[in-house]
Amino acid sequence: MKIVTAIIKPFKLDDVRDALGEVGVKGMTVTEVKGFGRQKGHTELYRGAEYVVDFVPKIKIEVAVSEEAIEPVVEAIIKGAKSNKIGDGKIFVYDLDKVVRIRTGELDEDAL
Repeated sequence: MKIVTAIIKPFKLDDVRDALGEVGVKGMTVTEVKGFGRQKGHTELYRGAEYVVDFVPKIKIEVAVSEEAIEPVVEAIIKGAKSNKIGDGKIFVYDLDKVVRIRTGELDEDAL
């Protein structure tokens, strides 16, 4: 089992969710986060005053999947999140040692 974590632009969330649904993903966790990568921050103008935004708003998506589903899930995220502009995001894949469904006590892939 693996956990796939993606950091994407906020306006791409619906596209990514739809693409993941097409490959059979039944659930995900979504968190609003802030950060920066190569794009760094940017300058904005508010009521005539300029200020620097050091951290850019992003969305973090986490999906637990079986080993066989990794490539389709990663491809779906790329399909939904790609805008060909700086700041499209990153995808991280981690090993997942154990999953337990609290309500039923099901373990690992049965709990997904």
